[in-house]
Amino acid sequence: MRLLRRRFNPPAALPPGAVLAEVVGVHVRLGGREVLRGVDVKVRGGEVLALVGPNGAGKSSLLAVLAGDLAVARGDVQIHGRAVAGWSAGELALRRAVLPQAAELSFPFAVEDVVRMGRAPHDSSAAEDDTVVAEAMAATEVSGFAARPFSALSGGERARVALARVLAQRAPLLLLDEPTAALDLRHQELVLRVCRERARGGDAVVVVLHDLGLAAAYADRVAVLCQGRVAADGAPGDVFGERLLSDVYEHAVEVLPHPRSGALIVTAKRNL
Repeated sequence: MRLLRRRFNPPAALPPGAVLAEVVGVHVRLGGREVLRGVDVKVRGGEVLALVGPNGAGKSSLLAVLAGDLAVARGDVQIHGRAVAGWSAGELALRRAVLPQAAELSFPFAVEDVVRMGRAPHDSSAAEDDTVVAEAMAATEVSGFAARPFSALSGGERARVALARVLAQRAPLLLLDEPTAALDLRHQELVLRVCRERARGGDAVVVVLHDLGLAAAYADRVAVLCQGRVAADGAPGDVFGERLLSDVYEHAVEVLPHPRSGALIVTAKRNL
């Protein structure tokens, strides 16, 4: 598939730890309900920020606000130091890449063509595109079915192809909405390792997760959302306390060190 391109100005390189996206005092209403209430969040290069919390807490809405895809009723949203409304769609595509919860296509594109769509914002050569697409497919382990139609894939395979498209976009801000939801254990770990690698390279990664164990293992920071507000924001070891999580999830939660590695384990308390 050959891409039609329009020339946009690429983002300037930012120093490590720079704020790539920020929301200040954000309020969002959907369907007559306030889903975000005075939220403040900063997203920095070089870190993985996990958004966690129960269903309906506002995680996906906050991700959409950070992407510039959801209008706010009040508050400020900035990407790369500029109000989100000040960027064109093409300029935004060079600065942030978004993975939605569901990946659907109406036409039977081949897997490789779907991944190549991530290169559309770039004014790059075919050879460079080929290299980037191949690297993204290898990172997500979808190279083996590059020629298969996207519509013929399983849910987990589609999720990995969609992630490969996001990686191929090579934006410095990655916004991923539940990227592990359809994946088996092995590929959940693979996806979060990819997130860590991108952060080590200086990118900012924001990922919505339901698995608190994955968030504890891979995130530099976690923002715990509850009823449209940020209940806590900090390193997993500082934020993941039994009392806070039990209150937020309305279910008893245990937080304990792994007996061998000492890594944080977060699990529901069960009476079996």
